[in-house]
Amino acid sequence: MIMTISLNAFLFALFTDYSIKYKLYRLHEVTDIFFIAMYSAEFYVKLYVDPINYWTDGYNLLDLLIIIILTIPYVFRKILGKHYLFIHITDGLQSLRILKLIRYSRGIRTLITAIGQTVYTVASVLTLLFLLMYIFAVLGFCLFGSADVGDVNNWGNLAVAFFTLFSLTTVDGWTDLQEQLDERNLAFSRSFTIIFILLASFIFLSMFVGVMIIHTEDSIKKFERELMAERNMTLLKAKQVIMKQQQEEFSRLLQAQENIDCRSFSELVLNFKKTLRHTDAMVLDDFGTSLPFIDVYLATLDNQDTTINKLQELYYEIVNVLNLMLEDLPQVQSHSSEKVDEK
Repeated sequence: MIMTISLNAFLFALFTDYSIKYKLYRLHEVTDIFFIAMYSAEFYVKLYVDPINYWTDGYNLLDLLIIIILTIPYVFRKILGKHYLFIHITDGLQSLRILKLIRYSRGIRTLITAIGQTVYTVASVLTLLFLLMYIFAVLGFCLFGSADVGDVNNWGNLAVAFFTLFSLTTVDGWTDLQEQLDERNLAFSRSFTIIFILLASFIFLSMFVGVMIIHTEDSIKKFERELMAERNMTLLKAKQVIMKQQQEEFSRLLQAQENIDCRSFSELVLNFKKTLRHTDAMVLDDFGTSLPFIDVYLATLDNQDTTINKLQELYYEIVNVLNLMLEDLPQVQSHSSEKVDEK
C-alpha cells in the first residue's frame, strides 16, 4: 500500500503539468479511478474484518475522510457541471491523499501525538500573544494611526495594526515599517517597535518553540521505550520457544533412555551429543553470558593487551640497558688488569 500511495502522489504531481495532462488525459482518468478503487477496497476490507473497532481508530477515520474528499470532484462534475465555481478547490484538496502514508510510519505518528499533546499549552501561549498584540495594536493605532501625520497604511485601523504587529512578531520587514515611522518623526516609535519585538519575538515565540521541543522529546522517549518493550517481548517469546524445544528434546532423551538399552545416563548423554549441531539455538541465563559481563570482559582484555605491550616495551628497554652495560664491562676489566700489572 505504501508503494501504491507513493505512486499515486507521483502521478498526481506529474499531471499538474498541463501539457502532460493534455497528452495523457485518458491515463490520468484511469489511474485516478484505479487508486480511488484501491482505497475504497481497503476501506471495505478493514470494515468487514472489524466493523466495530474500525471506527475507534483515528487513522481509519482519516482514511475515510480522504476517500470522501477524493470522490467530491466527480460528484460535483456530474451534478453541477465542469464549470462549477469551487471545482478547482476540490481538485486542490486531492493532494490530501498523501496523508494516508501517516498510518504506515510510527515516527510521523509519534510527532503527531506530540503536537496533539501541546494543544492546550500552545493555545495558552497563543492566547497570551494575542492579548499582547491587542494591547499594542490599540496603542499603535492611538500613537501612529492619525490621519494627519500618522502611518494610515500600517496603523490606520485595528485590523491593519494587527497585521503590522504580526510582521513585527516574525521580524519580517520590520526595518521597512520602522523607516516609514521615522519619516513621519513619530514619537516613541522606536521604543514601541523594540519593546514589542523583544516581548513577542524573543519571549513568546521562544516559549512556543520550547514547548514544542519539550513535548516532542517526551514523545520520542516514550516511542523509544515502546520499541524497547516490544523488542524485549519478542526476545522473551523467542526464549520461551527455544526453552520449550529444549524441554521437548530433554523429554525425548528421557524417553529414549527408557527404550534404549544404555549402561548409564552419561552414555545416553554422549549419544545425544552426537546429534547436536552448532546451529542449534541455546538459551543461557548465566551471568557469564549476559551482555554487561561480556562488555566488561572485553574491556578487561583490552586493558590486559595494553599492559602487556607496555611491559614488552619496558623489557626491551631493560635488555638494551643491560646490553650497553655488557659492552662497557670488558673495558672496565682491562683497565683494572692494567693497574694490577703496574703494581
